[in-house]
Amino acid sequence: MNAKTEVPRPEYPRPQFVREQWLNLNGEWEFAFDDEDKGQELGWQYGLPLERRIIVPFPYQCELSGVNDKSIHEIVWYARTFETPPEWRGQDLLLHFGAVDYSTTIWVNGQEVGHHQGGHVSFRFDISPYLQAENNRLTLRVVDAQDPRQPRGKQSTAGVPREIDYYCTTGIWQTVWLEPVPPVRIEELQITPHASRSMLELVVHLHAPSCVRRLEVEVLDEGGDVVARAVEETTTASERMHMGVPFAKLWSPESPYLYDLRICLFEGEQALDEVRSYFGMRDVELRDGFVWLNGRRIYLAMVLDQGYWPESYLAAPSDTALRADVEWTKRFGFNGSRKHQKVEDPRWLYWCDKLGMLVWEEMPNARAWSHEAEEMLAAEWKRAVQRDYNHPCIVAWVPVNESWGFPSLGQQHPGQYAFIERMVAMTRQLDYRRPVIDNDGWEHTDITDICAIHDYTPTADRLRERYQATVSGGDLPAHVWIGDRPLFVLGSRYRGQPVMLTEVGGFLMIPRDVPLAERDVLYQFYGSCNTAEEMLERYRDLMEGIASLKFVAGFCYTQLTDIEQEINGLLTYDRRPKIAPEQIAKIHRKLFGLTPWGGNGGKAKGEG
Repeated sequence: MNAKTEVPRPEYPRPQFVREQWLNLNGEWEFAFDDEDKGQELGWQYGLPLERRIIVPFPYQCELSGVNDKSIHEIVWYARTFETPPEWRGQDLLLHFGAVDYSTTIWVNGQEVGHHQGGHVSFRFDISPYLQAENNRLTLRVVDAQDPRQPRGKQSTAGVPREIDYYCTTGIWQTVWLEPVPPVRIEELQITPHASRSMLELVVHLHAPSCVRRLEVEVLDEGGDVVARAVEETTTASERMHMGVPFAKLWSPESPYLYDLRICLFEGEQALDEVRSYFGMRDVELRDGFVWLNGRRIYLAMVLDQGYWPESYLAAPSDTALRADVEWTKRFGFNGSRKHQKVEDPRWLYWCDKLGMLVWEEMPNARAWSHEAEEMLAAEWKRAVQRDYNHPCIVAWVPVNESWGFPSLGQQHPGQYAFIERMVAMTRQLDYRRPVIDNDGWEHTDITDICAIHDYTPTADRLRERYQATVSGGDLPAHVWIGDRPLFVLGSRYRGQPVMLTEVGGFLMIPRDVPLAERDVLYQFYGSCNTAEEMLERYRDLMEGIASLKFVAGFCYTQLTDIEQEINGLLTYDRRPKIAPEQIAKIHRKLFGLTPWGGNGGKAKGEG
């Protein structure tokens, strides 16, 4: 076992749906590679011991796992023995997985519990029917094929880093935990704030048959005082409630005020279940070509954040590391984060809620197309939106990036175009209040809510030249900066949506020991600099160019951190700043009117 390996964080893994009792199963597990796919034939599912050891929830490829094997192993197994507290007996017991990449089969005490497909979203099973009094045995078989049709984000299909892709993350990479629950219980919450009306809309879904029960809901302020209360009798397994929140304090990047929620389920006078949550009062809308938050226009200054760490890859090394990335983003003076090709751990979203960070959530895409690939993408994206719906920090959904997995979209492929529109429609059905970007970067359909353009034009002068006609009241360029890709496809056209430059910059600070030939390759794409002073001046120049484009509603700079060979971060891979964050924040203040902590100055409509 690697000497630097540590047992990971104990923080509650589902901060928007909290029950008091739970048991963290992270730590040392048994582990095995199954390259010949003989594990089931050998009976590993029946609880046989496995030869290796691994620290969960870190993927075997990384250092913190204790395995640190960079080679490709498409089938892996996990096993461990666990005990449950005696007082949990008589209840259902939910086994939760934060994320397991990609296809998982679970056994408890040799009995098959269930299957799951999808590497980026959480899932759970009730394992109470399979438990014994003591020494319960949990076993997993995980298949993570090097299949380009599988939603994979930035994980290299070659298994090794190259170009803009990185090492893979196979198997368990978020917290595994147990939760005792009553047989009749609260299953899910859907929280929708209506800030302009000081009203909360709450849908409570029950794990129960439809019959008469009572729900009691309390809204508590940050001091713990009850500011609103509702009691509702329900005869169905789902109940929609509306609650006024008097003198509501609004959530924004500069003032991320959060209310607590307490939801109790009763049958007669018997309390069956209690869940705690939280919400932020905020409205997001698009009008006049810009984004409006709580009734006032805001400028989105975002940074691309891919959520990789050198010691743990997609898995965060700790909850502290998740919080630190949000704090770095705010120190640089950004008010938003475009989480790129990753559905992040809910703990990161919690810190964005708590500290005040606007988030674009984006689905990890496949790299090849097929009808099966479309269905895998749609199924997982639906679950991601449902899981993260309640987070006030999320202000936009991005199902597809740069036509990844849809290579013929630019050649007017009607089937691929229809699927992109289907993804937008499905997202709107799940959430009608947030904007949806159909295909971030280029090759948009008619129905995208934001015209998101990727443009790595390196200087202000060239940027102004490129958009000269648009600034003068003309059309947007018909094609984007790279590869002569069309901005809209299959007869679609720009219809007045907000325009944002959602990937810009990407300036590389090239170390002196990088060979000249490699410098040339990197420079051709992003442009490079040799010192912090040069990088700061290039950043200032580019921002001045963007600020002069008055039709632009926001930007996203590439990127927050270096990742492996892609060294264009404001931070190094191990989170050391290349430029003093205060210098970048000062540029944002001067050019875009952003406060030092990332929000626009002034109070939102309705704020006290």
